[in-house]
Amino acid sequence: MSQIDYTRAAKYFLLKDVWDGFRLGMKYFFRPRPTVNYPHEKVPLSPRFRGEHALRRYPSGEERCIACKLCEAICPAQAITIDAEPRDDGSRRTTRYDIDMTKCIYCGFCQEACPVDAIVEGPNFEFATESREELFYDKDRLLANGDKWEAEIARNLAADAPYR
Repeated sequence: MSQIDYTRAAKYFLLKDVWDGFRLGMKYFFRPRPTVNYPHEKVPLSPRFRGEHALRRYPSGEERCIACKLCEAICPAQAITIDAEPRDDGSRRTTRYDIDMTKCIYCGFCQEACPVDAIVEGPNFEFATESREELFYDKDRLLANGDKWEAEIARNLAADAPYR
């Protein structure tokens, strides 16, 4: 028998692989856990994170959407429905802006297509509901989301601006 065979037999007999595995397991067993205590701690989100949709307003309070319907046309899931009418001053605004969040695939095409940054996907990822009907967003709910998250949305858009 050669020297290599003795070494191999000693490894098998002394269960070297088992002890190496046990040592590795104990090494990680006593380390602090890398998980996050979710409801109380949250990891930072990227400025490009795509969460709950929101319609934004200008600082004057007027809604940004000009009813160009580009977001409706580009949506691959056909989740957006827009109806518009001209106003007395000649400009167009939406009378109906609905998003079916059960269809939405969060691709971000609607946000990219919008020429005035009216529709955005905000930073909110915690919007679980108890019924399917709550996932049908109308214009009022989208505007309320925009009002609620405007400061963070503006900050994220400014951080992402150099890459657009």
